[in-house]
Amino acid sequence: MNRFIDETKINEMLEKGKNAQKAEIREIIGKALEFGGLTALEASKLIQIEDKDMILEVFGAALSVKEHIYGKRIVLFAPLYTSSHCVNDCLYCAFRASNNHISRSVLNTDQIVEEAKAIESLGHKRILLVCGESESDSDADHIANALEAIYASTGIRRINVNAAPVEVQDYKKIKAAGVGTYQLFQETYHRPTYALMHPTGPKSDYDLRLSAMEKAIEAGIDDLGVGALLGLYDYRFELLAILEHAAYLDKSYGTGPHTISIPRLKPAKGAVLTRTPYPVSDEDFKKYVAILRLAVPYTGIILSTRESRTLRDELLNLGVSQMSAGSKTNPGGYKEKDSGNGQFETDDHRTLSEVVGAICDSGFMPSFCTACYRKSRTGERFMALAKSGHINEFCQPNSILTFKENLLDYADENARIKGENIIAKALLDIKDTKLRSLTAEKLRDIENGERDIYL
Repeated sequence: MNRFIDETKINEMLEKGKNAQKAEIREIIGKALEFGGLTALEASKLIQIEDKDMILEVFGAALSVKEHIYGKRIVLFAPLYTSSHCVNDCLYCAFRASNNHISRSVLNTDQIVEEAKAIESLGHKRILLVCGESESDSDADHIANALEAIYASTGIRRINVNAAPVEVQDYKKIKAAGVGTYQLFQETYHRPTYALMHPTGPKSDYDLRLSAMEKAIEAGIDDLGVGALLGLYDYRFELLAILEHAAYLDKSYGTGPHTISIPRLKPAKGAVLTRTPYPVSDEDFKKYVAILRLAVPYTGIILSTRESRTLRDELLNLGVSQMSAGSKTNPGGYKEKDSGNGQFETDDHRTLSEVVGAICDSGFMPSFCTACYRKSRTGERFMALAKSGHINEFCQPNSILTFKENLLDYADENARIKGENIIAKALLDIKDTKLRSLTAEKLRDIENGERDIYL
């Protein structure tokens, strides 16, 4: 049994965190503004704030921390589902094994490449490969073959993977094929709820899933992504559990989670679970995101199209740093007509171009950067840069360069004008004059036809 998720300890912290006084809350916010993160106990005090003025102070601090670490850039990506076959029977998922209400499909390597090309044609340069859990259809060889084929046949520059736990030797195959971040959600860190929601299949083993990150690290994968499916259990418990998981990885291996995803439970066709056991309101969700940013300042916080366009736009100001856009959650959904057989319902149906425009309107900068992975700024090296705030020295120029390329290759005239204004402002925000001049020089190279330039 993994010892770093101690339910008794988490519940005790939640009890201790109740009714914290304003002076103490402000002291915790002040500590967060030193960009060193927060303990789970400190976060437990913030997550239970009800005073609206204090919540606004938390929100303001979250934006300050995000911009100190990552600047105004918002990284964009799209998920690519390779299979809807699954041997598990998760109560909340349309892909559960016993669901007879959807038609299923698995993409072969050629079909996966065609999907990647369709995603690239929209303007994306990074994708998240999402695989069901089925030994014959989504094993390590399936994933590794997909990675190698996409890199060889498309202009996609970074492929992250969301896939079921495997053994160390299989993670080594995925690593050798060029995985970016390996992502796996615990779904819920609360053992009794986990057992209820995952009655059969390999996923029913809580500890097997929780230990996956350690096996991935042993195999050499040093960019890791975690998350909890909010709504299965008390979101306050899940927040503290994620922070305990992050602290354990950081202390034990020198690298905390590269990303933390924040999905909320959504309806799924044929799911057994027809209501959310622990609903998370929009206001509580915003507080969760903001406190996560304060507590784990170095991590990328990922927001999916599960949420509405209005809420997604609001969350840009609360610490989110990565977003999916134009997503399809069924295999073949980009190349062919969306079949309605997705893993769950999405709410933001805007195209990538529309999301790019909304990000610009909010004063942020869309980013298609894939530089850190390709320059070996991963694992401990990335963490050192992110924790010190120096990662923004790379994020800002690379965001500018990749956005410029996107505008020239995919945007219409109105979007290009809007984007050029954002780039001009972002260029002035680079304080180092030599770096600013270098970025301007690289921008001219892109205008003259060069591509895939990064620092």
